[in-house]
Amino acid sequence: MPGHALTAYAEALDVLRLAPWNGFPVNGANPDGPVRRWDFGYGHAGHVLYLILEEQREVHLLLVQWFGA
Repeated sequence: MPGHALTAYAEALDVLRLAPWNGFPVNGANPDGPVRRWDFGYGHAGHVLYLILEEQREVHLLLVQWFGA
């Protein structure tokens, strides 16, 4: 990832630490599901897919993608 994307990714991780449920549900049929997506970067060119384990108070990153230039 380019430098500006790394900065945006770091900011996304900060948000996930504080408010992971603010991400979009991956499965629209299960809007309260624990697998979520957070978009980051200019034009939302990056995506983080993650799993929220509420009882353990953990967030696990499943996939990080960067589609930008």
